Amino acid sequence: MPVRVLPDFLINQIAAGEVVERPASVVKELVENALDAGADQIMIDVADGGRTLITVVDNGSGMSRDDLTRSITRHATSKLPDDDLLNINFMGFRGEALPSIASVSDMTIDTCNGADENGWRLDANTGDVRPSDWDAGTRIRVANLFARTPARLKFLRADRAEMISVLDVVRRLAMARPDVGFTLNNKWRFPKNQNMRDRIVAVMGDDVAGRMIPVDAFSASDAGIELHGFISEPTLRRASSVDQYLFVNGRPVKDKVLVGALRAAYMDVMHAREFPLCALYLTVPPRSVDVNVSPAKTEVHFLEPAHIRGFIIKNLRAALARTMNDAPAIDVAHHAPREFEMAVAAAPISPISPTTMRMDFGITPATLRVHQPAQGEVFTPAVSAPSPVSPIAPSDTDAMQPLGRVIGQIGNKYILAASGDNLVVVDQHAAHERITYERLRQHAIKTQPLLTPIVVSMRGDDVAAVLTVADEMRASGLHIDAFGDDAIAIFEKPADWDLNWANLFHDIADEVRANGHSSQLGERLHLKLANYACHHSVRAGQALDMASCDALLRAIENTTRAGQCNHGRPVYKFIPIADMDAWFERI
Repeated sequence: MPVRVLPDFLINQIAAGEVVERPASVVKELVENALDAGADQIMIDVADGGRTLITVVDNGSGMSRDDLTRSITRHATSKLPDDDLLNINFMGFRGEALPSIASVSDMTIDTCNGADENGWRLDANTGDVRPSDWDAGTRIRVANLFARTPARLKFLRADRAEMISVLDVVRRLAMARPDVGFTLNNKWRFPKNQNMRDRIVAVMGDDVAGRMIPVDAFSASDAGIELHGFISEPTLRRASSVDQYLFVNGRPVKDKVLVGALRAAYMDVMHAREFPLCALYLTVPPRSVDVNVSPAKTEVHFLEPAHIRGFIIKNLRAALARTMNDAPAIDVAHHAPREFEMAVAAAPISPISPTTMRMDFGITPATLRVHQPAQGEVFTPAVSAPSPVSPIAPSDTDAMQPLGRVIGQIGNKYILAASGDNLVVVDQHAAHERITYERLRQHAIKTQPLLTPIVVSMRGDDVAAVLTVADEMRASGLHIDAFGDDAIAIFEKPADWDLNWANLFHDIADEVRANGHSSQLGERLHLKLANYACHHSVRAGQALDMASCDALLRAIENTTRAGQCNHGRPVYKFIPIADMDAWFERI
């Protein structure tokens, strides 16, 4: 069979299969073009989920007659003035969207650039251009989407489902540009120049108001790398990643490096099956990121993905550490005093029943000790006579003790304290679990040098993939190196870890190839420490005396990320007296 050049209409339809997947793809491409044209007001109307009509109207710069004619020619664009694919400063740049859309629909374009005496209308089916009374900006109407490619039409979902995808696209673009006004079907409106916090609430819902943590960081070693935006408190989470909005140089992306970094940052404050909310804007030098990865332009490749990932994790964790749930400012810049002893840090990490363990909170509030019992020793909770209830009133110690003065214990689960005009309720198990976990994380990663290395045979490409994250694994207590071309040798490992190393390394290799990084070992270490902390902390139902309660509060005040336990549950809540006045109708 002879080789032939395909006709233009077929080439465009093939290209459309990559660019125009569904109505939401059309909306994305047209709105991005409007943003590149400098529009600050964009109106989108969609009928029947987009299959019958999509209209996008903007107040951008518009086009001249000649530019309009060229706009539906494949790979015709105004967005690469220097022909440099490594220096892209626009949302679009490939010159594929309009001809691809035109090849699978009935498309007309009305536009005016303000310099011509009149506007112009293009019929994309015929290529005819004629004068129009359109006087500013551009309007693009896309009718009968996929009517010429019935096979594609069959794969569209129900109108309601397609509309949900369109709304998701508009929301992501609205999050990318809070300075621009967006209107969808005259129903969903995002005002121009909206405050970023208000835009987040408008997009994510009212439940996020006041519960998003600001992030504002830059790289001291690499000029041009910055991270801004907001992340959710650990107690604010979703069952899916629907409210994770990630941007690179202003472009909405779905990038595995960014998603992995976000997950790693929340690893020890949120359950693995739950998802934080975020609106994060990463700025990097254009030449250090490749956005020309796919026609949809939602994927990017970083020149140094490990560096970007580490930068994000470090600054997100710092933001989480600075914030404590529902609490006034508490200085957690330093760790708990050296007197805060944890003999369990030196003990093997293995489950121990609370009934065979003794917990001693010490005599003074400055000391909180947890240690393993002597052989045969049985745990006996300290019980004291009820203490008089202290009045809730501010004192000079409130600034030094943000969680307040202990009043007592209720239900053998919660510690009650008074702090200023607030009643503080502390979950004793969650509080001690966070304290224990942080101490273990800092001091309990014991390693075991091996006299005879453990050698794991692997394919050469798997060895290369694993070695790319060797430094990260070293931070988790695992020292490895190549053993020839087709094996890895373990020279040091976390103590008491007897894993199936072959399976672990194969999982790490697969994850590195898929995502450019691996969190396998870090997650396993986290689960090990988290389970240990849970089983070796004060239990719900355990009676504590007043000194122990006070010691626990003082310790949590000096613990990083103390607002939540390592499962993401809140450690304490503040109840203002004003709320209690309302309960008892004293307002």
